[in-house]
Order: sequence, then C-alpha cells, then structure tokens
Amino acid sequence: MGILLLGVGIGAAGNGDGGKKASAKPAPTVTVTAPAQVDAEAEPAATVTVTETATAKAEADTSDSADAAPSGKAVFKVWGSAPAGVDITYGTDGTNLQGKGLPMEKSLSVDEDALFYQVTAQLMGGGDVQCSVTIDGETKKGRAQGGYNICSAQLNSDFSGGFS
Repeated sequence: MGILLLGVGIGAAGNGDGGKKASAKPAPTVTVTAPAQVDAEAEPAATVTVTETATAKAEADTSDSADAAPSGKAVFKVWGSAPAGVDITYGTDGTNLQGKGLPMEKSLSVDEDALFYQVTAQLMGGGDVQCSVTIDGETKKGRAQGGYNICSAQLNSDFSGGFS
C-alpha cells in the first residue's frame, strides 16, 4: 500500500508597514497526508509531495504618507536635508506663504475658487529635499538635489470642484 503526500502553502498577511517598506511574516506550510487508493493487484504507487508557498502582500504605510489629508484641506510638506538652508513658499494662486525649517508640514482650507495649490522649496547651496501638496487624496510630488535647485509640486483646479 503506497502513501500519497499533498502539501498546501498558506500565505501570511503583511504587517501593515509596506509601500515604502515591504515586510512579511514567514509563510507557514501545511502538509496533508492521506493514504492512496491502490488496486490490490497493481504495482505500489509512487509517493508525491507538492508544496506551494504564497507570498505575503505588503500594505501601504499611511502613517506619514503624503496622501493622508483631511477632507477640505490642502496639506503641504517639505522634507529632507538642506545644510545651507532652504527657502519654502506655499499656498494658492492668491496666497504666497513662507514656510520654515525641515521637515515642514502646513495645511490650508481648500478654496474651491482657487486655480491651483503649490509648494516650492529652493535649496540655498546644497542638499536634497522633497516636497508634496495633497488635496482629497490627490498628491503631486517634487524633488531637488544640490546647489540652488528648486523642488516644486502643484495641484491644479479641474474646474469641477476638484484638484488634479
């Protein structure tokens, strides 16, 4: 009498800090063993083992995501390093506000009449900065490296009450 082995892999769920970081628990393996149905006059059956391992899916990290903005708010962010300083400006087509220090995060109430919302960050002689502006889950990002380069991100009105 032969024995047939059948293995089935079960994947583990991600631990919730993927997106920027992929991290998963090891996937457990389950083996199911059942006696093979054998004809009394037939030759002994071969033993077969099948094992599959599922890959865990990573989930997005939303703890500091640029996409996390309260409804009706425009969120402006600038982060990175600027040893010689950085000049930050943010706002709408009708406002020009000054930001200070890294990392910087500011928010404004969304004005449906605004044509655009933007953030700029000019390096003052070196560094590496990133910037973003987010409204209702829609995000635009930018990056600047070295010298006096400018990071810029802008969301434009789509004239139907939203921004893209």
